[in-house]
Amino acid sequence: MLDNFIDNLLKQMTLDEKIGQLQQVTGDFFGSSGGAITGPIDDQAKKYIKDNVYNIGSVLGISGKKEIIDIQKNFLQHSRLKIPLLFMADIIHGYKTIFPIPLGLAASWDPKLIKDVAQASADEAAAEGISVTFSPMADLVRDPRWGRVMESTGEDPFLNSIYAKAFVEGYQGKDRIDNNHLAATVKHFAGYGAVEAGREYNTVDMSEWRFRSEYLPSYKAAVEAKAQLVMTSFNTLFGIPVTGNRYILQDILRKELSFDGVIISDWNSIGELIDHGVAENMGQAASLALKAGVDIDMMSFSYISQLENLIDSKKINIDLIDHAVYRILSLKKKLGLFDDPFRGLETKKVNSHVFTDEKLALAQKAAEESIVLLKNDDKTLPLNIDDSVALVGDIGDSHDLLGSWSFKGDKLSVKTIKESLYSKFKKIVFAKGYKTASDFSSKMAEEAVAIAKKQKYIIFVAGLESEQSGEASSLTDIKIADNQIRLLKKLAELGKPIITLLVTGRPLDLTEIQKYSNAILLAWFPGTKGADALAKIITGETNPSGKITMTFPRNVGQTPIYYNHFNTGRPLLDKNADEKYLSKYLDSPNDPLYPFGFGLSYSNFKIGQLTVDSKEIKENSSILASIIVHNPSKLDGDATVQWYIRDLSAEVVRPVKELKFFEKKLVKAGSSSKFIFRIDLSDLSYVHSNKKMYPDKGKFILAAGFSSSDDDLSCVEFIYK
Repeated sequence: MLDNFIDNLLKQMTLDEKIGQLQQVTGDFFGSSGGAITGPIDDQAKKYIKDNVYNIGSVLGISGKKEIIDIQKNFLQHSRLKIPLLFMADIIHGYKTIFPIPLGLAASWDPKLIKDVAQASADEAAAEGISVTFSPMADLVRDPRWGRVMESTGEDPFLNSIYAKAFVEGYQGKDRIDNNHLAATVKHFAGYGAVEAGREYNTVDMSEWRFRSEYLPSYKAAVEAKAQLVMTSFNTLFGIPVTGNRYILQDILRKELSFDGVIISDWNSIGELIDHGVAENMGQAASLALKAGVDIDMMSFSYISQLENLIDSKKINIDLIDHAVYRILSLKKKLGLFDDPFRGLETKKVNSHVFTDEKLALAQKAAEESIVLLKNDDKTLPLNIDDSVALVGDIGDSHDLLGSWSFKGDKLSVKTIKESLYSKFKKIVFAKGYKTASDFSSKMAEEAVAIAKKQKYIIFVAGLESEQSGEASSLTDIKIADNQIRLLKKLAELGKPIITLLVTGRPLDLTEIQKYSNAILLAWFPGTKGADALAKIITGETNPSGKITMTFPRNVGQTPIYYNHFNTGRPLLDKNADEKYLSKYLDSPNDPLYPFGFGLSYSNFKIGQLTVDSKEIKENSSILASIIVHNPSKLDGDATVQWYIRDLSAEVVRPVKELKFFEKKLVKAGSSSKFIFRIDLSDLSYVHSNKKMYPDKGKFILAAGFSSSDDDLSCVEFIYK
């Protein structure tokens, strides 16, 4: 113990008071009715809390200046030692001003934007009483069947690491977590993005070598950025559920990553150790979790109901509880709660922080940068505001653009796509065409076709509802609903240019959409200003620059599919090869519909030849690589050059390519710009079979381009001697 204030406080605490600090509850235990419930609640829970409610350490899922002030004041009046409550919530992509879902934000390839979004989200949430956010989600994800892909930043370890760092720095600020910032919680530690079959809460089974190579880096980046909390994941890893896994939490997180902050369980994940089959009862579950290093029990009530008995029976040592309490109290001190339990709430004017013009402008910028142009045959887009347009699709007249985990976002404050496009185009008509539910209405379809027949262009809005992605929203079918596809086919029979707008929280099988659309704009769930952002891109006021960070498959049968895969002993090197005994499908190409890093622009960028100042790299040296991007079009545009490296021969198998660097910058119309990457030995290092990271001498390929597709890349070979 190092802090005299906390040491003295800890010495005054009874065992009940200490155990109370380790328990997190929802706001309804304090009379609130506005808390978010994201898991089961034991019917017997309240009996455990009844006599200890004024010893509780933290509350999740509620916010609001008046409510939190009232709860905190009442709590402190009844608390013997006046240890303030800590309020936490899922601030994932905004509080009231809602930004694009994280998978959409990732498509911006703009870490500064993500940092600004996290800062704005923190400012709003802190103004209404939140001190901790359960974000960022640093899970690497490769399976679009998993609903929580929307909360991730994609399939690449390097990019996820950059984004995890940006989120943490935005939430927490520079030097200390002041009253306008939040403590960040990196989650879900660890490996949660690899659940089998894309099914929520499911098993994760991978080698430790693969875990360290691909999944650990983004968590590590968040910890190194000084995230104050880590949340355990629901899944097993190396055969043991993480919440009771001492090797994961103690050896890797505490010792290797030097994390000294608070470890919090996910909702009831301590209690679920029983369902996993590693604990016979709640007492054993509590013992496993505490010994593994879990400081805060979120909603299993195992600590508050079992720890005293475990101490009395000498099954656990009081030091474990003391260390956990010390970390929790240290976090409260860092947040300034002992000096001001309200963190400035009493004097704050909420309106000057929440839903401001500045934050709305940032939401629009974020939405514009996150939207991805997937197809644009014959330069269908942008449209002229004088063009006659048929807007078709029930989603086009829906306020459901915020997506899952939008917390206090108000759908009714969100413009519909219809409203935004009607403000742009002089000649535009609308037809629902289908119901959002999947049943097909011939009458609605016929009405839509009749209206579209009279217009020059058709804008077809398709996709998912927000409830179809997020936690507990796994899917086996990742196509859009059949009624939407049937209507699109009927519209295509008119022979008019069709622009499809996709609203989604996950990659989809867009094979049919691709076939019947002249242009495709991927909007994700774009947030509060998403509709206005789409309208500006459709009319050409904004040049799209987004690039996907998860691969889009041709068929769900290809999943999980990702760009940085390993080669096989029988790789398919020629797409047109007739040989049977190769690693391929009988009914589909191997390659995806849209590769990682893909996204078009209205600017017609051309990439030059990659050049290097040397084809050899040695100890304590580097190679300087450069490439020229030309913009022969009449439109300024943001170009993103992605740099990949392949290790041609190594001790263990290596990916066919790995992202090592990227740069996004404006290239003006009719001009060129040089993009530069300096390679050093750290870019060649990888995790060996001994779990250590270092480079091997040998040959490498450096590639640069606008996506991970081989067709987009300019390459050069070099050697490490």
